[in-house]
Amino acid sequence: MRVRYLRELRDTIEALEKVLVEGFAGEQIPLKQLAKINYVRGPQSIKSEDTFLVGYVLFDKLDGWAEVDVVESADAYLKARIDSGELVIPAGVSYKFAGSYENQIRATKTLSVVVPLALFIIFIILYLQFRSTLLSFLVFSGILVAWAGGFIMIWLYGQGWFLDFSLFDANLRQLFQMHPINLSVAIWVGFLALFGIASDDGVVMCTYLQQAFGRNEPTTLDEVRKSVIEAGSRRVRPCLMTTATTILALIPVLTSTGRGSDIMVPMAIPSFGGMTIEILTMLIVPVLYSAIKEFKLCKNTKVRSS
Repeated sequence: MRVRYLRELRDTIEALEKVLVEGFAGEQIPLKQLAKINYVRGPQSIKSEDTFLVGYVLFDKLDGWAEVDVVESADAYLKARIDSGELVIPAGVSYKFAGSYENQIRATKTLSVVVPLALFIIFIILYLQFRSTLLSFLVFSGILVAWAGGFIMIWLYGQGWFLDFSLFDANLRQLFQMHPINLSVAIWVGFLALFGIASDDGVVMCTYLQQAFGRNEPTTLDEVRKSVIEAGSRRVRPCLMTTATTILALIPVLTSTGRGSDIMVPMAIPSFGGMTIEILTMLIVPVLYSAIKEFKLCKNTKVRSS
């Protein structure tokens, strides 16, 4: 409960000194006899949290620094000064870092569970499709290739020479707003989206290879390689179209400006880089599929000859 004096009774020091305080025996004692009142500069407002008085010190980060790194560096700096005796914290006083970086820490803990879970679910779906652990890992390799492509694109964004030229009087680095990118929640959300689409080419290629081998099972190594080349060449165009449509759809996002672009652009960078490198999947999957079939054929031939 708060009790306020009338403003005209507390707007000057002289008025405050005349405030009467009741004593134990009921006598009225002027406040100036109990306290010394001075006018000094102070906080515009007095705030409290958990019954403790609190004051806020605001600071921002420099370009190229992540929020969590800034807070950890500031915390290490203060602890080093406290340990050396340069900074003395009075009794009853403590400090704590708070702000948007706390959301980053909570999201990081959540993503440490969500990312492995998403990869596991994708693998289970692939296994339900192919009913083979080996083929599932074969298609799953496309996700690893795309993952590497996402990190490569993040690295290229921080290189001053990357796309540092003009096209139709527009500098591409300025057009795509290229600058060093820190790993953030938006980046990892972009990777999650990438994991979902990175296996498309592998599924298309491996499914058609299975169908081709199911219609005509090769009996020699030459027939295996010929079937792989024939089936793979027919799936090149669908794989390229799948990848091209994804990449083209991300270009407007990468060049966007205004409200929300600071979140959408980091989300699109891993998907753009991953799908660009993921084109290699349509070359890697047929080679690995051919190697598996050749190994099984050689193994069966040795068993029969023995």
